[in-house]
Amino acid sequence: MTDLALANVTVDCAHASDLAGFYAALLRRPVDAGASEFFATVGREAGARPVLMFIKVPHRTPGKNSVHLDLHTRDREAEVARAVGLGAKHVADFAEYGAVWTTLADPEGNLFDIGDGGS
Repeated sequence: MTDLALANVTVDCAHASDLAGFYAALLRRPVDAGASEFFATVGREAGARPVLMFIKVPHRTPGKNSVHLDLHTRDREAEVARAVGLGAKHVADFAEYGAVWTTLADPEGNLFDIGDGGS
């Protein structure tokens, strides 16, 4: 029996290196060497798992993305403000099921959450 391991979280996008730059700044990590408008990664060179991978595609699937990043922090309000300063759009705040989080959209409209929690 072979074990599966999460290797990458892949984001289809219009400009790979630009969107990788947004997430690299948000996560305070560098964009890996060799990034281009077609393909970029964050975390591969540092041995991170999962690696964030950004791939330029001609047509994005319309509607809500079915997979999104949930990021946790001890200071949600500060990190939400920092994300907005980097180019994210504040979508909504939530408090459900014992959790508190903020949903944002990255510069290309992909949704991601920043929630309360240790990091």
